[in-house]
Amino acid sequence: MRAHAPWLALTTLLLAAGCVTTTTLQPLPSTPTTQGGAAVAEAHGVRLVADGDSWRGTPSDLERIVTPVRVRIENQGGRALRIDYEDFVLVGSSRFEYAALSPFELREEGTAAVGGSGVEGNVALSVGVGVGSPWRWRPGPFPSAFAWGPWGPGWYGSWYDPWYGQGVYDPFWGPSSSWYWRSPPEPLPTRDMVRNALPEGTLDTGGTLTGFLYFQNVSEREGSVTLQARLVDARTGEQFGTLAIPFGVRS
Repeated sequence: MRAHAPWLALTTLLLAAGCVTTTTLQPLPSTPTTQGGAAVAEAHGVRLVADGDSWRGTPSDLERIVTPVRVRIENQGGRALRIDYEDFVLVGSSRFEYAALSPFELREEGTAAVGGSGVEGNVALSVGVGVGSPWRWRPGPFPSAFAWGPWGPGWYGSWYDPWYGQGVYDPFWGPSSSWYWRSPPEPLPTRDMVRNALPEGTLDTGGTLTGFLYFQNVSEREGSVTLQARLVDARTGEQFGTLAIPFGVRS
């Protein structure tokens, strides 16, 4: 089974959002690796190197939204190789297939791949990133406090922002105040995501491509996943092989 609908209902996202966890992929003991610890597979003159725990860009918690995998593809075969996101998939131990998404499917009105208990598999859901009021109610130590709010200084209730605990706090009450503020996060895809994404196109013989694939978020119920890459001749469209790398899932 494979999810193809990045526009599914926002209501489902709101129900499932609390279940999303950070997951990274680690090579299994039986998986061949490079000296640097990245997993590797090779066939038909094509070498695939993959690292499921190497994202260091913005946002720093990208693994809560998608599963980023850095890959390097080396083509030493006799055919030009098609590079297309549709040719990459993570197959879970549940047999669910997690699709590789273009970074632009994660734009402000784009997708967040969400999984967890109460959700059948992983579904790509519509979500606005950095949209809406930054102020929300929460239980606070005081019924009200004098603070700088969105409408200037005054007495306000126990408000907070979605990124509570970060940024500039109320100068009157200090770190224990009910007021916190920071600027909204950079909308997805961030510049780092676009800049570091694996380019699509044609990889000629002797060429190498490196970049990140952004897969739908791997559910925490998966004990393992297998990265599968279809090898497709760029000129004829013929599939002439498949590379597979098994990973363990760490939450």
